[in-house]
Amino acid sequence: MFENALVIGASGGIGSALSAGLAAKGVAVTGLSRRDHGFDVTDEASIAAHLGALSGPFDLVFVATGALVIDGAEPEKSLRTVTPQALADQYALNAIGPLMVMKHALPLLPRKGRSAFAALSARVGSIGDNRLGGWHSYRAAKAGLNQLIHGASIELARTHKEAIAVCLHPGTVETAFTAKYAAAHATVPPAQAAENLIGVIDALTPDQTGGFFDYAGREIPW
Repeated sequence: MFENALVIGASGGIGSALSAGLAAKGVAVTGLSRRDHGFDVTDEASIAAHLGALSGPFDLVFVATGALVIDGAEPEKSLRTVTPQALADQYALNAIGPLMVMKHALPLLPRKGRSAFAALSARVGSIGDNRLGGWHSYRAAKAGLNQLIHGASIELARTHKEAIAVCLHPGTVETAFTAKYAAAHATVPPAQAAENLIGVIDALTPDQTGGFFDYAGREIPW
């Protein structure tokens, strides 16, 4: 288990449950969020300022930010409804933001000993698992996130030999985020989702860095 965790998006459904779950296991948790701290994952200056004010080290950094609907743009049901702005907004929040957190969190990760950087992804970001189409912007952003974290994990391993950087699919969690889209899916409460994710991260080894895993620790195809 980890000793010191930094949770980005700590006021959200999954982020707050992760913070509580880690704290219950004796982990010292530092949380940052847009609502409570003005932390804007789409603004690199905000990321740099907030993370630069922390001393660390954190042996776990978990990015629990994200959105399915941004500025009223719902997941697309067809190509006719795709817009450049929706694509750009999804990529900014769900792909670029977590990578910028990783960029500025590097000085906070211990050079020696096991550590982990995890970002919330989604199974719909898997190209190999995409059999339904649709949701183009969100899918593309999560696929982009998976590639960005995978690439960054290779660089991270050169300086942090025991570090693990992964993308995690939490399943369909009962939050405001999924309320309109969960009818056809089995859902889990945030506390259970957090417990699952903590268990997965705790069991991962450095040779699994760069991977994409679900809430049960199963690897998801790219």
